[in-house]
Amino acid sequence: MPAHLEIDSSELVKLLQLKSKEAFSILYDNYSAALYGTICRLIGNNTAAEDLLQDVFVKIWKKIDTYDAGKGTFFTWMLNITRHVCIDHLRSKQHKQEMKTVENGFEYKKIILEAKEANTKYLTGELHKVTQKLEVKHRQVIELIYFLGYTQEETARLLNIPVGTVKTRSRAALKQLRYLYT
Repeated sequence: MPAHLEIDSSELVKLLQLKSKEAFSILYDNYSAALYGTICRLIGNNTAAEDLLQDVFVKIWKKIDTYDAGKGTFFTWMLNITRHVCIDHLRSKQHKQEMKTVENGFEYKKIILEAKEANTKYLTGELHKVTQKLEVKHRQVIELIYFLGYTQEETARLLNIPVGTVKTRSRAALKQLRYLYT
């Protein structure tokens, strides 16, 4: 099977579960740019992003049997793995040592502008177009939690809203995204 062949994501998942190397090639060809862009946005370091992208694909390969189509799309599942790898990196001692200081109290708009400047692929990508269809209050929560790696508590502080509201908006936004993206 040629690596450039486009196949349905459900078929790709089945082949990956069978540990098909050709399917892994297709997976990488079809999704590496989107996942790399997400990593760059989350950590803001292109050099580290290359290493983290490799970690993401290794985790996808190892955890493919845990994917459940009933819980969401394959791409969303991969985005969650990507987000968790980035959060682990950002919370690591190595990363904290690299960071000299962390400023508190950023304005939401400033955070989003910096993230978008760091990676213009997001601006032109399909995922960005879909998230732009969300209500502003839902989009803010999704961007902070899923694209920038903030915790729910940090998001609540940045937006000056209760944590429960962040959780509610996050669930509502994911529900909307599932509807819009499928």
